[in-house]
Amino acid sequence: MKPAATPLSDQAIYERMVSAILNHQLPPGTKLVEDRLAAAFGVSRTRIRPVLVRLANEKVVTLTPNRGAAIAEPSEAEAREVFEVRRMIEPLLVERFIARATAAHIQALKHCIRDEEAARKAGDMRRAIRLSGDFHLQIAEHAGHQTLGGILRELVSRTSLILMAYSAPHIQARDDATACGCQEHRALLAAIQLRDAKEAARLMREHLDRLQAQLSFSATPEAAPDLLALFGGT
Repeated sequence: MKPAATPLSDQAIYERMVSAILNHQLPPGTKLVEDRLAAAFGVSRTRIRPVLVRLANEKVVTLTPNRGAAIAEPSEAEAREVFEVRRMIEPLLVERFIARATAAHIQALKHCIRDEEAARKAGDMRRAIRLSGDFHLQIAEHAGHQTLGGILRELVSRTSLILMAYSAPHIQARDDATACGCQEHRALLAAIQLRDAKEAARLMREHLDRLQAQLSFSATPEAAPDLLALFGGT
């Protein structure tokens, strides 16, 4: 007889939902029906509510009385604000990373870039964008600033929603933007390997400027996924 599966923790449910957002599997505006999420994760509905509240506190989910939860739909103004804050904190994070990074930390950045480039060549733009975010989170994780690292994790999730909502409407434009991102990450990595904090900070600001400049605020929203199909069997 097959043993019963161990129930997922609240943290595991949260992480799987964040992963789905970073992988562009939950587009902005997706309705998050508590009963369907509970069935998909194999837990009670009361276990889902705290996770949605946590995501709402991070501005990734909106909770509306009598209407329930949905993946946040960032406005153009919110998108600009997210990039503005990222430009404030990420140059500092990369400078701190350079001061503390080991060879293993730098190797992890190389792997992020390698996997991002492989995803782009395979045409998997969703995975490429998620890996691009991982590159930035790796820097934050080892920068030795827990508060800013936590803020950036929220901003990277919100950036993923922004990219889903406002990505360039043409496939070739999206492909070119992702390729550009890989090249910019390689330039950042080169500055990091040289321990050139000033240059790395400059490149980080320019990279974020270009990422924001590639947004198209007339993009068409994606269709909502089936929650049971997405999370079922987890």
